[in-house]
Amino acid sequence: MNWLNKLEKRFGRYALPNLTVYLLAGYVIGYVIYFLKPGLLGWLTLEPAYILRGQIWRIVSWVLIPPSGSLLSILIMLLLYYQLGTALERTWGTFRYNVYIFSGILFTVIGAFLLYLILGSNSFGYGAYFSTYYINMSIFLAFAVSYPDMEVLLYFVLPIKMKWMGYVYAAMILYTLITGNMVERVAVIASLMNFILFFLSSRNFRPYTPHEVKRKRKFRQNSRPQMMYTNGAKHRCAVCGRTELDNPDLEFRFCSRCNGNFEYCQDHLFTHEHVK
Repeated sequence: MNWLNKLEKRFGRYALPNLTVYLLAGYVIGYVIYFLKPGLLGWLTLEPAYILRGQIWRIVSWVLIPPSGSLLSILIMLLLYYQLGTALERTWGTFRYNVYIFSGILFTVIGAFLLYLILGSNSFGYGAYFSTYYINMSIFLAFAVSYPDMEVLLYFVLPIKMKWMGYVYAAMILYTLITGNMVERVAVIASLMNFILFFLSSRNFRPYTPHEVKRKRKFRQNSRPQMMYTNGAKHRCAVCGRTELDNPDLEFRFCSRCNGNFEYCQDHLFTHEHVK
């Protein structure tokens, strides 16, 4: 992801830390508006027709519109996305996480204006389709791809791996694309363009070739006797020195860009300096 590295060197100092907290704070403002003056939410939606008529605040005010649901489901959702968002920011770094979230917002705005051009200048009323729902879903999908085997407690009771929940979310998205109208399809695709571009541009498919899979299997067999650390640990981060015995939830990966077999925990996989 050379383009992200170049952007980070130039603009990294402008990144906004704890971005997830600001997003959730926007939801709190939205809920206050809903309870005090619910009709005001209609003035916050992403409507290009109204924006071009001078209501330019709608370009950003739509991110304040909160998701609907019961109080319990809303609290669970806020807590879940706070945990996932802060974990991704800690893993990727503040700048990359900023790029991911703000690009999702930007693509949503672009999608709304493209739909406006397609439907004509007299099209109104579809701004409610463009919300942060699918941007939040992109956070979940990004976490599921980054940590597929991490378990979470669904509704604080049922343990389930992130990859299975990711499959469920993907099925829901596919169902919407198949059964939804054109407005819904554009809203979904635009909101998830950050996930599509981010992972397609950073995905390295070489490790999945048959030759590479065979090489890695042979390497694991040969290195298994040597990869034993204190107290029988099998994984150790080359930066912080933590092992799976320090925290069973830690995930470890080898870095393909480092010269040598250096293993890193989830907090340092994307933030360490590559060994050359």
